[in-house]
Amino acid sequence: MSAATERREDPVPGVAKRPRANPEATGYLFLPSRLRRAKFLVWLRRSHAWLGLWGAALALLFGATGFLLNHRMIMKIPAAKVEQTVIQLPLPEPRPASAQALAQWLQAALGVDKPPVLVKVEPQQTVVWNGETLQQPQMWRVFFASPQRAFNAEYWAGNAFVTVKRQDPNIFSLLTRLHMGNGVNAAWVLLVDTLAGGLIALALTGTLLWSRLHGSRLTAAGLGLGSLGLMIWFAWQAM
Repeated sequence: MSAATERREDPVPGVAKRPRANPEATGYLFLPSRLRRAKFLVWLRRSHAWLGLWGAALALLFGATGFLLNHRMIMKIPAAKVEQTVIQLPLPEPRPASAQALAQWLQAALGVDKPPVLVKVEPQQTVVWNGETLQQPQMWRVFFASPQRAFNAEYWAGNAFVTVKRQDPNIFSLLTRLHMGNGVNAAWVLLVDTLAGGLIALALTGTLLWSRLHGSRLTAAGLGLGSLGLMIWFAWQAM
C-alpha cells in the first residue's frame, strides 16, 4: 500500500467523531423513500419558507383580530368600538314605491358607492297594543356595509321619512370587519383565499419537515391526534 492510501485524518483530541446519518433510514417519517431526494427536499423547504413569507402580514392581521373576536363575548377586551349616529331623512315626492326604489334613493342620498347587501320587506301584520288591535304596516329594511362604515335604514310604509343608523368603527373594529369580510369586495375575498390555501400548504409541508426531527411515527400520531381531540372536545363543550 502506498502512503497516500494509508493516510487518514487524525481525529481531533477529545472530540468523538459523529457517524454519518443515512437519509434513507432516518428522518422524514412521512415521506416515502423515493421522495427523500435532495432536489425534492430543497423544493419542500423553499416552498414552506416562501409560503410563510407571503402570508406573514395577513397572518399577523388575522391573528390579532381573531384574538379580539375570540374575546368579544367572554373575557371581553373593549378595543373594538363603533360610534353610532341616528338620523331621519325626509323622503322626496313622490315617495319610493318599493323597497328596491328606496334602496336606490338611499344609495344616492347617502353617497354610498356600493349596492346594498340587504333589502328586506317585513309584511304588515296585526298586533295588539295597549289592549287594542292594530294593523302594523310594512317595514322596509335596507343595509349598506363596508369596512369603513355601515348604514342600516328602516322605513315604515306610509311615513314621510326614513330612519338611518350610521355606524363608524374605530381602527380595531375596522380590522375585525376585514377579518369577517363585512362589506369587502371580491379582490379582498380572493386575497384571503390565498392565505387560507397557504395555511393549508404550510400545515402539510410543516408536518413533513417536522418529521426530520428525532422522533417516531407513534409520537407524531400522538401529537396530531391529541391536538385534534382537544379541539373537538373544547368545541363540544362550547356548544
